[in-house]
Amino acid sequence: MKAWVLHGINDLRMETVEKPKPASGEVLVSVKAAGICGSDIPRIFRTGTYSYPLIPGHEFSGVVAKTGDNVDIEWQGQRVGIFPLIPCHLCLPCQRGQYEMCRNYGYLGSRQNGGFAEYAAVPVQNLIKLPDGVSFEEAAMLEPMAVAVHAIRRARPMADDTIAICGLGTIGLLILMFLLEKKKEKSQNTGRILVIGNKEFQKQTVLRMGISEDCYCDSKKEDVGKWLLDKTDGTGVNLFFECVGKNETLVQAVCGASPGGKVVLVGNPCSDMELEKQVYWKILRNQLEIIGTWNSSFTKEAGDDWRYALERAERKRIAPGALITHKFALDELKKGLHIMRDRTEDYIKIMSVVEG
Repeated sequence: MKAWVLHGINDLRMETVEKPKPASGEVLVSVKAAGICGSDIPRIFRTGTYSYPLIPGHEFSGVVAKTGDNVDIEWQGQRVGIFPLIPCHLCLPCQRGQYEMCRNYGYLGSRQNGGFAEYAAVPVQNLIKLPDGVSFEEAAMLEPMAVAVHAIRRARPMADDTIAICGLGTIGLLILMFLLEKKKEKSQNTGRILVIGNKEFQKQTVLRMGISEDCYCDSKKEDVGKWLLDKTDGTGVNLFFECVGKNETLVQAVCGASPGGKVVLVGNPCSDMELEKQVYWKILRNQLEIIGTWNSSFTKEAGDDWRYALERAERKRIAPGALITHKFALDELKKGLHIMRDRTEDYIKIMSVVEG
């Protein structure tokens, strides 16, 4: 089969490799769509991964082409989404069903071979069946959708909260999409959502989603902290989603939160995070709640993050496909990686798609 194989930092090659054979409890998935995550860029080009050679890609969907031993034959031919984290089922978080915090996990696309290939071996426990109304492209976005849902659930927003979202990449935009859907579903007209970006493309995207122009802040042109205080009569926001992972945006989050407010740390850190004493004082004196969020819940129960995201996509309450800006054939996927690495074009979600 064809696959993109990472042999070392900045050494990604399209190769013909042996098709994986599903082990006991696994299936062979014929990959139909695979998204590029922002975390794939440093993994491939800058920091590397855990072992080589490795096939990257953890946001993917497809069709079960073959079943291994101890797998129900009914999975054969099923359209599926894939939860990429493989829990150990032994550690304390796993025993509590909190698999996203597993201490000894595997991970498709970073710790073992993933979806930037024609086929991938996947544990049957990591599959979710797709309804007919959800496309492979939408299903390949279930992973970032579930991450967004998990962050929102960790935050526990109230109907009258004023919310800020800083960072309008895929996750930030999906958080916005789910929050807007929830307001519409419950006919909630209280509370406001303020968004902070730094590109005209991002501004136009959120305007199309229903955000008014006066609720958008261009961080390149305005002082974010002052803007937030101006928009909240000097009180700050009740809930701040930090989706960038930079020191300066962490400081903006702490300084822009209201007394008793919440700061949800969503963005992967780009570097060491350090707080000046006066910023740390704000956490103490304002009794802020700092909330970490990581990955998503996949428990196979009706209410887990993945099933919530899938149900919203099936009912067309959420339109993740609207965030797909680029599609490439598998052998052209490197073009998408270079667009993201070099920022040569505006993009949100870039994806490898099998036609037909």
